[in-house]
Amino acid sequence: MRNTWTICAKELRSYFVSPIAYLLLTMFGLIFGFFFWNALGYFVIEGMEMQMRGQTFPMSINEQIIRPLLSNVSVVGLFFIPMISMRLFAEEKRSGTIELLATSPVHDVEIVLGKWLAAVILYSCLLLFTALNFAFLFRYGHPDWKPLAVGYLGLLLQAGTLLALGTFISTLTKNQIIAGAATFAVCLLLWVLEWTSGYESATWAHVLAYFSVVTHFESFAKGVIDSKDVIYYLSGIFLGLFFTARSMESMRWRS
Repeated sequence: MRNTWTICAKELRSYFVSPIAYLLLTMFGLIFGFFFWNALGYFVIEGMEMQMRGQTFPMSINEQIIRPLLSNVSVVGLFFIPMISMRLFAEEKRSGTIELLATSPVHDVEIVLGKWLAAVILYSCLLLFTALNFAFLFRYGHPDWKPLAVGYLGLLLQAGTLLALGTFISTLTKNQIIAGAATFAVCLLLWVLEWTSGYESATWAHVLAYFSVVTHFESFAKGVIDSKDVIYYLSGIFLGLFFTARSMESMRWRS
């Protein structure tokens, strides 16, 4: 595991010594900040209108602000995840250092895990920006923290799955743009598969919907941990990293 953390630290340094990490953090912070400002503004205006009408229906910060915002983060991740994963192996291929990496005494699993962990940690840093906004709600409101914690767990599992697939795709080309575009296409496909169950009741439609990352995030957004959703994400992570390791093994043979 020492080699895994060494590779992870090296990969994180490569993100933060370049403008990549700072650009992603700035873009993500601005986009989520806009979403948060709109959700909070709508919540306040709706509360004032209810008071003016003499209505006393309870308003839930978790249901009306936090839950929609977590879903928004899930959508925004579709655009940021490819930008994080596209360089993991494609850059190594482009610069010619992939041969050195493939012939090194480090195990393929350690290389794959190290690079994937670095991508997950960077995405976790993006999520910290959302936590700063949610801290404002806890300062001036009384939301329930447990559904929020479960929602963050779901976001990390979902991102881990998509990053694992993006890591594998990055091993297939030395062009970062191609790797990023292909990863985005796969992420988008796994997102829209859920739509089939909206207009089709056949078995094949339910099977396709089951493979959608949206279907398995819904329970997390509600603050519920369902074992089948956890198994789905962990299986996706395993498969993505497994195929990446096999791709690394083929590189060793070619080297």
